[in-house]
Amino acid sequence: MKELLIATANPHKAEELEAIIPDLGIKYLTLRDFPDLVMPEENGATLDENAVIKARGAAVVSGRWTLADDTGLEVDALNGEPGVLSARYAGTERDYAANNKKLLEKLSDVAADKRTARFRCVMALVSPDGKTVIKEEGKLEGFIIASERGTNGFGYDPLFTPVNSGSTLAQLSAEEKNGLSHRFNAVRAMVPHIKRLAAG
Repeated sequence: MKELLIATANPHKAEELEAIIPDLGIKYLTLRDFPDLVMPEENGATLDENAVIKARGAAVVSGRWTLADDTGLEVDALNGEPGVLSARYAGTERDYAANNKKLLEKLSDVAADKRTARFRCVMALVSPDGKTVIKEEGKLEGFIIASERGTNGFGYDPLFTPVNSGSTLAQLSAEEKNGLSHRFNAVRAMVPHIKRLAAG
């Protein structure tokens, strides 16, 4: 493997992935290199399914090994919501403000110590023919606070405080967040597979 396509239509996620993935002696491509590539609909019932749908769709069209992920926020008091619907929790794709508002409304009667939650990121690495699928995941445990804090990051970051941290993800610098995030943990688990393929 000489090239790896990082397939996401979310520019914030693309920036994070590009910052997290280490230099392994291969060329990293993004969807910017394939402006005509149309990403498939994320219609899976789970994060795992969506990660594979995205990676396989982009791999087959581009002819490259492709890495894609699907990430969700799972809140225990809400039985795992928003989960696979995290990006469109309020009904509109990536309407961060509406999603955060809905989450706070649903947690309005939940005590602070019961607002446990986690970000879970599932990554899929798929071969150009779409047949080989390698999956890994990363998690970040924490709590949902009562109101937004911080202006960095995106999505639910202003509401999420990692365990043993007094700051939300939106109050951390990009470097601080990337060093502990669910996405970082998923990439760390995926790196040995990429190294093996790069050496082949």
